[in-house]
Amino acid sequence: MLKEIFLPLIDKLTFFNIFQYITFRAAYAAVTALFLSLFFGPMLIEWLKKQKMGQEIRDDGPSTHQVKSGTPTMGGILIIFSIVVSVLLWQDIKNIYTWISIISILGFGLIGFVDDYLKVFKKNSAGMHAKFKFIAQILLSLVIVTFIFVNSNKETTLLYIPFFKYPVLDLSYFYIPFGVLLLVGTTNAVNLTDGLDGLAIGLVLLAGIAFAILTYLTGRADYAEYLQIPYIAGSGELAILSLAVVGASVGFLWFNCHPAEIMMGDTGSLSLGGVIGVIALLIKKEILLIVVGGVFVLEALSVIIQVISYKKRKKRVFRMAPLHHHYELGGWNESKVVVRFWILGGLFVILSLSTLKIQ
Repeated sequence: MLKEIFLPLIDKLTFFNIFQYITFRAAYAAVTALFLSLFFGPMLIEWLKKQKMGQEIRDDGPSTHQVKSGTPTMGGILIIFSIVVSVLLWQDIKNIYTWISIISILGFGLIGFVDDYLKVFKKNSAGMHAKFKFIAQILLSLVIVTFIFVNSNKETTLLYIPFFKYPVLDLSYFYIPFGVLLLVGTTNAVNLTDGLDGLAIGLVLLAGIAFAILTYLTGRADYAEYLQIPYIAGSGELAILSLAVVGASVGFLWFNCHPAEIMMGDTGSLSLGGVIGVIALLIKKEILLIVVGGVFVLEALSVIIQVISYKKRKKRVFRMAPLHHHYELGGWNESKVVVRFWILGGLFVILSLSTLKIQ
């Protein structure tokens, strides 16, 4: 929005030329999202406390988590607000990717909000029935992916794999179910990871930094050609979204670090997972997303393995799933698990960025 307001005024004041630069707008998108999070965070926490919107803790989880019962949830409202306002201010509102991103974060956030609302007012940690929650995610993903497909460019349906210069497959119409699977998988992986203070938001922060770099490079024809990665015109604007996610994540982490004053809830985890998945789809980094979000993948896999093993053999592979609970029950305190998973997440980000030249 600010670009559309100030850039036409270059003739009167050349300083406004700075609004054409993505790096400038991305940096201030991060600052704006951070400021909004820090400023409105205490107000939201206080309001949620007054409304008695506290988290219900599952009975079968680690006993140390019972002290968290009643901690304000729905903190995702703060994250979504900070990101959306920042994006509307600093991103090019004429760019189609801007609106795909906003629809994604609001849509998945709404599904999470309904789930959190049911948890809070029914005082049931289960929330929305899993079947209805899954169907809602599929339908929203289908709408988003179909829209991307209808407005496709020459790269949209091509599948790229890290370490390979050229696409390995044209998915054609199979791009739609593939995209739906990716979005649903990513949202649920982030959701499963959100079980310890600061864990999920710290990993999202790291993924946001990785995608800020990847989107900027993908949106620059010269850099894309040099690195031999697909060039997606206009995708550089997604660097602004990515750094808005980073800024909002840092601001939320201020209140979510151990011991957490507020939890993001499904409102936050589903919206963040959705927006990360959408960015990966738009810049053709669907497979690389597995590396960028390596910890999210491990958390989701631990649940899948645990469920299959118990159904088939009546035995558990892990002490408890998702994976972070396995290490908690193994004697690691919560902060140690979180920091070590952050370190692992950072290593995955470095590995993902290294693929830009190793191909």
